[in-house]
Amino acid sequence: MSAAELARLQFAATTGIHWLFVILTMGLVPLVAVMHTRAVFTRDPARRAVRERMTRFWGQLYVINYAVGIVTGLVMEFQFGLSWSGLSKYAGNVFGAPLALETLIAFFAESTFLGMWIFGWGRLGRGTHITLIWLVTLTAYASGYWIMVANGFMQNPVGHEVRGGVAYLTDFWALLTNPNALIALAHITLAALTTGTVLVMGISAFHLRRGTKETELFRGSMRLGLLVGTPAAWFVATVGEMQVPLIRRNQPMKMAALENGDVARVEAALVKEHGPGDYVFAHDWLRFSMESMTLIGYSISTVTLVAVGLLWKGRLWRGRRFALLMIAMVPFPFIASLGGWALREMGRQPWIIYGELTVEDALSPVSRASLIASCVLFIAVFVALAVTNWTLITRYARRGPDATQLGTTEPLPDDVPGGPAGPGAGGRGGGAGPGGPGDGAGHEQPVPAF
Repeated sequence: MSAAELARLQFAATTGIHWLFVILTMGLVPLVAVMHTRAVFTRDPARRAVRERMTRFWGQLYVINYAVGIVTGLVMEFQFGLSWSGLSKYAGNVFGAPLALETLIAFFAESTFLGMWIFGWGRLGRGTHITLIWLVTLTAYASGYWIMVANGFMQNPVGHEVRGGVAYLTDFWALLTNPNALIALAHITLAALTTGTVLVMGISAFHLRRGTKETELFRGSMRLGLLVGTPAAWFVATVGEMQVPLIRRNQPMKMAALENGDVARVEAALVKEHGPGDYVFAHDWLRFSMESMTLIGYSISTVTLVAVGLLWKGRLWRGRRFALLMIAMVPFPFIASLGGWALREMGRQPWIIYGELTVEDALSPVSRASLIASCVLFIAVFVALAVTNWTLITRYARRGPDATQLGTTEPLPDDVPGGPAGPGAGGRGGGAGPGGPGDGAGHEQPVPAF
């Protein structure tokens, strides 16, 4: 393999693995925020206790995915300088700011709010506590917006001019409102919600099928998953198709590949406009990615619609075979998301910034041996992190709410302020704020243990 092919393989593999963390993070966090909000505003103590356990169970799975995934995100930033210094030199003045904002939001603001939410159980007021999880949700999607602004510029460069072989930003608003970024973000949002809800429904179906004692918890989770996931799965393909006019206008070769059109004619036009080059790239892969994504999307939307019908008739809880189908459905949104990512990124070849900067010109002057070493090392580390993440998620998901550590409490000695003899003592597993309902024992001060 050439140096360019090695660099592309490394970035494709690491970005693809990192994307699996991102899509689940964006899909789970709003569900956890809704669960927590419902728990706080539930007046019945028994139902509130169930919803708090629900929040902590799914919240722990979210925290595991976020904590492991943040490591992969840090590495992604370094690869621009390691393998693609030509990209930074050419377009750093344009998308350096969006990338910096994405980093600040994801690795500082979002992480700070999440840490306060994790360790705020039993210490913060209920209103403050639920505000934090909604801030985590907001910053997660704000981070996604800024990264799509940068990626949208690479797909459809706008709001700039080239002087001396370097791109300079001239219209920040055009960069922020690039349709190639906004429509893609809407599509990704729906795909993420579909991914998160399918995971919630699959795990809930697993526990309900094996006769869990947490019936109300997992039935409530299933209902929420269907409430959010059914419209998300239905409209994700519709919003995805809204990108077709943009692709036809901005990337005609990708459109020709998807529609099995006149590739030779498009290639001749591109050669006339940009000079000789390999403009016919991986057309079979593009069509396969599109067809796989479409098939999975419509299959999931059909299953969720059937599940809503079964729920309406009260038969969903008795359908053991249908529960197996929902469990087996869990990996497919991730596969569809990878197909969508491959379609978006592979379709603009041979450019890294469409029509302006080729992949070859963006490559750093790094030796082939160095790229082989970094490629092997990065992919091995990312695969190990992905295996670790899914091993932990699977383990805690199978164990159920009894194994949840997020928001659990520890007893304090009698002489510690706030202990059994002090003010503010609450029950184990207390609510989102001090003095929340617990098990009625009234002998422990909530202290976070996760």
